[in-house]
Amino acid sequence: MVKNVAVIGAGISGLAAIKSCLEEGLEPTCFERSDDIGGLWRFTDNSEDGRASIYNSLVTNVSKEIMCLSDFPMPEDFPNFLPHHKYFEYCRMYAEHFKLLKYIRFKTEVCNVQRKSDFSVTGQWVIETKTNGKTETTIFDAVMICTGQHEQPVFPLDSFSGIKKFKGQILHCRQYKRPVGFDGKQVLIVGMGNTGVDIATDLCTKAAKVYLSTRTGVWVLRRLGQDGYPWDLSFITRFRSWIRNTAPPSIARWLLKKYMNDQFDHSFYGIQPEGIVWKEPLVNEELPSRLLSGTIVIKPEVKEFTETSVCFEDGTRVDNLDVVIFATGYQFSFPFLEESVIKVDDSKGFLYKRVIPVGLQKPTLAVIGLVLPIGPIMVLSELQCRWATRLFKGLIKMPSAQEKSQDLARDEKLRDKWFATSKDNSRRTDYTLYLDDLALQIGVKPNIFKLFLTDPVLATKVLFGPCNSYQYRLTGPGKWPGAREAIVTQWKRIKKPLLTRVVKDDPHFPLTLHVLWFFWFVVLLGAIWIMT
Repeated sequence: MVKNVAVIGAGISGLAAIKSCLEEGLEPTCFERSDDIGGLWRFTDNSEDGRASIYNSLVTNVSKEIMCLSDFPMPEDFPNFLPHHKYFEYCRMYAEHFKLLKYIRFKTEVCNVQRKSDFSVTGQWVIETKTNGKTETTIFDAVMICTGQHEQPVFPLDSFSGIKKFKGQILHCRQYKRPVGFDGKQVLIVGMGNTGVDIATDLCTKAAKVYLSTRTGVWVLRRLGQDGYPWDLSFITRFRSWIRNTAPPSIARWLLKKYMNDQFDHSFYGIQPEGIVWKEPLVNEELPSRLLSGTIVIKPEVKEFTETSVCFEDGTRVDNLDVVIFATGYQFSFPFLEESVIKVDDSKGFLYKRVIPVGLQKPTLAVIGLVLPIGPIMVLSELQCRWATRLFKGLIKMPSAQEKSQDLARDEKLRDKWFATSKDNSRRTDYTLYLDDLALQIGVKPNIFKLFLTDPVLATKVLFGPCNSYQYRLTGPGKWPGAREAIVTQWKRIKKPLLTRVVKDDPHFPLTLHVLWFFWFVVLLGAIWIMT
């Protein structure tokens, strides 16, 4: 029987893991190699080995009501999109509110995690840790890996012809902190993901010119959405998810591409992805205006470098290049874990429900947060933690090997539907479908039909409003009495930080508008009567 659980990492996923253990009566011990919580969201002026690194200008690309955890709404005066220090403040508030800090051992590195000799019977793990040079070995009933996806940079220098000849400065994006020291320089950023575009829009205020190289193009969402509200409040809803997943793939992709191009014409800016395959969007509202001003220039794939220049696949080149920044992403691995436990296959999928390693004899090891949704990872991570801890306790049953294979096959089919290939896509998932899949097994998925019968106001907000984490605290295990109130009052929290100068509406304008509409309606009726 599982009782004591090791949690590796004290970022937001690790904090959610500790809390989920406590909710289920388990005894967590969290190991954090640094001296504080926060993981990715704890900014430092220098990048640290073994820890994710962020830049000073980082702002969340998902709004606070979508990304907060399920029973702890963010303060109403927090901005809708949080600078990194505000989200770190939220992590601190969450940890202190639920009294999680006493379960964390700081400055403790996990060196080795291996199955106990009688694992097939007990499912236990032997964990070797190091604190201030002192090594300790402890046996745990279960393990939750919460180390994230942004520790090990992909730095593909060997893939670029001539890069070793280049005499300028070469960086990986994890080394970038501020636009200091780039004044008057020509900078090339290779890679057009969220990080590459963020750094480009940050740097172009100081650099002479920023070139942004992309192989395939990208869709760009602005934080400013419908009627000036955050984009995700209308995009991440149950109703929209239902439309996307019931429509034929070609229609669904067309609707999504139309949604993107309604903001601005991506082909006009030279960034629209080619072909019919759907490509997940990034969030940045500054890019179009920077392209219009010429401070950022889009370029195709790099062909080769020389000592002072770069040549592109379309035959163009940039001379007198000073800096190259590789925004080429990160790879994931588990260096402290014996290789036979997790057989990484990013094409086929290697985690059941993206949590439990396929083929593991006893489901007592959970990988948390190894997903790539169009939505906040921390919300998925929290529900993964709730699912995993109930699995540890035997309240959720693992399926047979055949059923697990069928589940992975269905998941692969879904990835093929959207991306036309499963290659390098095992972490991608449909946000709402995945949440509901886990929630159904936990017993916390909201019953929309029943809600319409018992609470139609709430049902309407759940179906058509933002699909946020509060919905998974309305019922079932871990039910939170404040969940309904959090859903009903979320628009108040959305509006609050913007009400720093209250503007009174002109009471005559709506009346005048209605009179005009009535006038034109009468004219139209008259014209129809005359024609008939």
